[in-house]
Amino acid sequence: MAALLEPGMLVRHPEQPDWGLGQVQSNIGTRVTVNFEHAGKVVIDSKRIFLLPVAGTDHP
Repeated sequence: MAALLEPGMLVRHPEQPDWGLGQVQSNIGTRVTVNFEHAGKVVIDSKRIFLLPVAGTDHP
């Protein structure tokens, strides 16, 4: 799934809903860097966390 994440895509962290909406900044190997509304820039290990893509109509 992480291979499908591209810069600019919107995602949510399934275990941290309070972080809000995130925008993928980069996806290199198993490291996905995401800039979240309420948590800032976070590097996610895509082997451990499966980020949830957000469709254009799924957010305000």
